[in-house]
Amino acid sequence: MSEPLKVEIWSDVQCPWCFIGKRRFETALATSGEDVEITYRSFELAPDTPVDFDGTPADYLSDRKGISPDQARAMMAQVTEIAAEEGLAYDFDHVHQTNTVLAHELLHHAKAHGRQAALKERLLAAYFEEGRHVGRVDELVALAVEVGLDGDEARAALTDHRHLPAVKADVAQAVAYGIRGVPFFVIDGAFGVSGAQTPDVFEAALAQARAARQPQPGAAFGVTS
Repeated sequence: MSEPLKVEIWSDVQCPWCFIGKRRFETALATSGEDVEITYRSFELAPDTPVDFDGTPADYLSDRKGISPDQARAMMAQVTEIAAEEGLAYDFDHVHQTNTVLAHELLHHAKAHGRQAALKERLLAAYFEEGRHVGRVDELVALAVEVGLDGDEARAALTDHRHLPAVKADVAQAVAYGIRGVPFFVIDGAFGVSGAQTPDVFEAALAQARAARQPQPGAAFGVTS
Protein backbone atom coordinates (compact mmCIF):
# COMPACT_ATOMS: atom_id res chain seq x y z
CA MET A 1 0.00 0.00 0.00
CA SER A 2 1.32 3.46 -0.90
CA GLU A 3 2.31 5.88 1.82
CA PRO A 4 -0.18 8.66 2.68
CA LEU A 5 0.36 12.09 1.21
CA LYS A 6 1.73 14.54 3.74
CA VAL A 7 -0.39 17.68 4.01
CA GLU A 8 0.70 20.70 6.06
CA ILE A 9 -1.96 23.34 6.66
CA TRP A 10 -0.97 26.82 7.76
CA SER A 11 -3.92 28.51 9.45
CA ASP A 12 -5.05 30.61 12.39
CA VAL A 13 -7.78 29.90 14.91
CA GLN A 14 -9.34 33.33 14.30
CA CYS A 15 -9.38 32.99 10.49
CA PRO A 16 -12.96 32.44 9.23
CA TRP A 17 -11.75 31.17 5.86
CA CYS A 18 -9.58 28.56 7.59
CA PHE A 19 -12.63 26.78 9.01
CA ILE A 20 -14.38 26.99 5.63
CA GLY A 21 -11.24 25.72 3.88
CA LYS A 22 -10.98 22.87 6.35
CA ARG A 23 -14.49 21.71 5.53
CA ARG A 24 -13.93 21.98 1.78
CA PHE A 25 -10.67 20.04 2.04
CA GLU A 26 -12.45 17.35 4.05
CA THR A 27 -15.08 17.13 1.31
CA ALA A 28 -12.32 16.65 -1.26
CA LEU A 29 -10.77 13.89 0.83
CA ALA A 30 -14.10 12.09 1.18
CA THR A 31 -14.68 12.24 -2.57
CA SER A 32 -11.18 11.31 -3.65
CA GLY A 33 -10.59 8.63 -1.05
CA GLU A 34 -7.00 9.85 -0.85
CA ASP A 35 -4.98 8.80 2.18
CA VAL A 36 -3.32 11.78 3.85
CA GLU A 37 -1.34 12.63 6.97
CA ILE A 38 -2.28 16.13 8.11
CA THR A 39 -0.21 18.47 10.25
CA TYR A 40 -1.53 21.89 11.26
CA ARG A 41 1.05 24.65 11.19
CA SER A 42 0.92 27.97 13.02
CA PHE A 43 0.20 31.31 11.38
CA GLU A 44 -0.70 34.41 13.37
CA LEU A 45 -2.84 36.82 11.39
CA ALA A 46 -2.51 39.55 14.02
CA PRO A 47 0.17 38.75 16.61
CA ASP A 48 -0.20 42.24 18.06
CA THR A 49 -3.81 41.63 19.13
CA PRO A 50 -4.25 41.75 22.94
CA VAL A 51 -5.68 38.76 24.76
CA ASP A 52 -8.73 40.82 25.67
CA PHE A 53 -9.50 43.02 22.69
CA ASP A 54 -11.55 46.05 23.75
CA GLY A 55 -14.23 46.05 21.06
CA THR A 56 -16.35 43.94 18.77
CA PRO A 57 -15.19 41.82 15.83
CA ALA A 58 -16.57 44.56 13.59
CA ASP A 59 -14.41 47.13 15.40
CA TYR A 60 -11.40 44.88 14.98
CA LEU A 61 -11.98 44.29 11.27
CA SER A 62 -12.68 47.97 10.71
CA ASP A 63 -9.39 48.91 12.35
CA ARG A 64 -7.34 46.24 10.55
CA LYS A 65 -8.80 46.81 7.08
CA GLY A 66 -9.30 50.55 7.28
CA ILE A 67 -12.99 50.25 6.46
CA SER A 68 -16.15 51.48 8.15
CA PRO A 69 -17.89 49.37 10.83
CA ASP A 70 -20.84 48.94 8.45
CA GLN A 71 -18.54 47.57 5.77
CA ALA A 72 -16.97 45.24 8.33
CA ARG A 73 -20.37 43.95 9.40
CA ALA A 74 -21.29 43.37 5.75
CA MET A 75 -18.10 41.35 5.24
CA MET A 76 -18.86 39.24 8.31
CA ALA A 77 -22.42 38.64 7.13
CA GLN A 78 -21.13 37.47 3.77
CA VAL A 79 -18.61 35.04 5.24
CA THR A 80 -21.27 33.78 7.65
CA GLU A 81 -23.46 32.87 4.67
CA ILE A 82 -20.59 31.10 2.93
CA ALA A 83 -19.75 29.22 6.13
CA ALA A 84 -23.37 28.11 6.43
CA GLU A 85 -23.07 26.45 3.02
CA GLU A 86 -20.38 24.25 4.58
CA GLY A 87 -22.55 23.42 7.60
CA LEU A 88 -20.90 25.93 9.91
CA ALA A 89 -22.86 28.27 12.19
CA TYR A 90 -20.72 31.38 12.68
CA ASP A 91 -21.83 33.67 15.49
CA PHE A 92 -19.81 36.88 15.22
CA ASP A 93 -22.01 38.59 17.80
CA HIS A 94 -20.35 36.46 20.48
CA VAL A 95 -16.82 36.05 19.09
CA HIS A 96 -14.02 37.06 21.48
CA GLN A 97 -11.30 38.66 19.38
CA THR A 98 -8.01 37.66 20.97
CA ASN A 99 -4.35 36.82 20.58
CA THR A 100 -4.00 33.24 19.33
CA VAL A 101 -0.39 32.39 20.16
CA LEU A 102 -1.40 30.24 23.16
CA ALA A 103 -3.88 28.35 21.00
CA HIS A 104 -1.05 27.60 18.57
CA GLU A 105 1.17 26.44 21.41
CA LEU A 106 -1.61 24.13 22.57
CA LEU A 107 -1.99 22.71 19.06
CA HIS A 108 1.67 21.72 19.10
CA HIS A 109 1.15 20.15 22.51
CA ALA A 110 -1.81 18.23 21.11
CA LYS A 111 0.27 17.08 18.14
CA ALA A 112 2.83 15.59 20.52
CA HIS A 113 0.01 13.57 22.08
CA GLY A 114 -1.77 12.53 18.89
CA ARG A 115 -4.77 14.85 19.34
CA GLN A 116 -3.97 17.77 17.06
CA ALA A 117 -6.75 17.19 14.52
CA ALA A 118 -9.37 16.90 17.24
CA LEU A 119 -8.15 20.04 18.99
CA LYS A 120 -8.01 22.06 15.77
CA GLU A 121 -11.65 21.28 15.08
CA ARG A 122 -12.58 22.02 18.68
CA LEU A 123 -10.80 25.38 18.74
CA LEU A 124 -12.39 26.58 15.51
CA ALA A 125 -15.87 25.58 16.62
CA ALA A 126 -15.34 27.11 20.06
CA TYR A 127 -14.19 30.42 18.56
CA PHE A 128 -16.60 30.89 15.68
CA GLU A 129 -19.72 29.05 16.84
CA GLU A 130 -19.73 29.00 20.63
CA GLY A 131 -18.33 32.36 21.73
CA ARG A 132 -15.59 30.83 23.85
CA HIS A 133 -12.43 32.77 24.68
CA VAL A 134 -9.52 30.88 23.11
CA GLY A 135 -6.90 33.34 24.30
CA ARG A 136 -7.15 32.46 27.99
CA VAL A 137 -5.31 29.59 29.63
CA ASP A 138 -8.28 28.30 31.64
CA GLU A 139 -10.52 28.11 28.57
CA LEU A 140 -7.81 26.46 26.49
CA VAL A 141 -7.19 23.85 29.18
CA ALA A 142 -10.91 23.10 29.31
CA LEU A 143 -10.99 22.61 25.53
CA ALA A 144 -7.89 20.41 25.72
CA VAL A 145 -9.62 18.17 28.26
CA GLU A 146 -12.66 17.94 25.99
CA VAL A 147 -10.56 16.30 23.27
CA GLY A 148 -8.87 13.87 25.62
CA LEU A 149 -5.72 15.69 26.72
CA ASP A 150 -4.57 15.80 30.30
CA GLY A 151 -5.54 19.15 31.79
CA ASP A 152 -2.55 19.49 34.11
CA GLU A 153 -0.11 18.69 31.31
CA ALA A 154 -1.82 21.15 28.99
CA ARG A 155 -1.68 23.90 31.61
CA ALA A 156 2.00 23.22 32.27
CA ALA A 157 2.78 23.42 28.55
CA LEU A 158 0.97 26.74 28.24
CA THR A 159 2.63 28.11 31.37
CA ASP A 160 6.23 27.31 30.48
CA HIS A 161 5.72 27.95 26.74
CA ARG A 162 7.66 24.84 25.78
CA HIS A 163 6.03 24.81 22.33
CA LEU A 164 6.57 28.49 21.50
CA PRO A 165 9.77 27.72 19.51
CA ALA A 166 7.75 25.33 17.33
CA VAL A 167 5.17 28.05 16.71
CA LYS A 168 7.91 30.47 15.69
CA ALA A 169 9.45 27.81 13.44
CA ASP A 170 6.12 27.37 11.64
CA VAL A 171 5.85 31.12 11.13
CA ALA A 172 9.41 31.24 9.79
CA GLN A 173 8.67 28.40 7.38
CA ALA A 174 5.60 30.25 6.15
CA VAL A 175 7.81 33.25 5.38
CA ALA A 176 10.29 30.99 3.55
CA TYR A 177 7.46 29.57 1.44
CA GLY A 178 6.16 33.06 0.70
CA ILE A 179 2.86 32.44 2.48
CA ARG A 180 1.12 35.74 3.12
CA GLY A 181 -2.39 34.58 3.95
CA VAL A 182 -4.19 31.54 5.23
CA PRO A 183 -5.38 28.89 4.87
CA PHE A 184 -2.46 27.59 2.88
CA PHE A 185 -2.08 23.89 2.10
CA VAL A 186 1.28 22.33 1.26
CA ILE A 187 1.10 18.80 -0.13
CA ASP A 188 4.19 16.59 0.03
CA GLY A 189 6.32 19.69 0.46
CA ALA A 190 5.98 20.45 -3.24
CA PHE A 191 2.45 21.55 -4.15
CA GLY A 192 0.70 24.54 -2.61
CA VAL A 193 -2.95 25.53 -2.55
CA SER A 194 -3.74 29.03 -1.33
CA GLY A 195 -7.08 29.88 0.22
CA ALA A 196 -10.38 28.12 0.92
CA GLN A 197 -10.63 26.67 -2.55
CA THR A 198 -13.52 24.52 -3.78
CA PRO A 199 -13.23 20.75 -3.27
CA ASP A 200 -12.44 20.10 -6.94
CA VAL A 201 -9.33 22.30 -6.70
CA PHE A 202 -8.13 20.33 -3.69
CA GLU A 203 -8.87 17.04 -5.45
CA ALA A 204 -6.79 18.10 -8.43
CA ALA A 205 -3.88 19.12 -6.19
CA LEU A 206 -4.00 15.81 -4.35
CA ALA A 207 -4.04 13.89 -7.63
CA GLN A 208 -1.12 15.92 -8.92
CA ALA A 209 0.87 15.24 -5.76
CA ARG A 210 0.13 11.53 -5.95
CA ALA A 211 1.16 11.38 -9.61
CA ALA A 212 4.39 13.22 -8.81
CA ARG A 213 5.43 10.36 -6.55
CA GLN A 214 6.01 8.22 -9.62
CA PRO A 215 9.71 8.11 -10.67
CA GLN A 216 10.38 11.35 -12.55
CA PRO A 217 12.48 14.53 -12.29
CA GLY A 218 11.73 16.62 -9.20
CA ALA A 219 8.81 19.01 -9.47
CA ALA A 220 9.03 22.67 -8.60
CA PHE A 221 6.98 24.12 -5.78
CA GLY A 222 3.69 25.19 -7.36
CA VAL A 223 0.92 27.35 -5.95
CA THR A 224 -2.73 27.22 -6.90
CA SER A 225 -4.62 30.41 -6.13
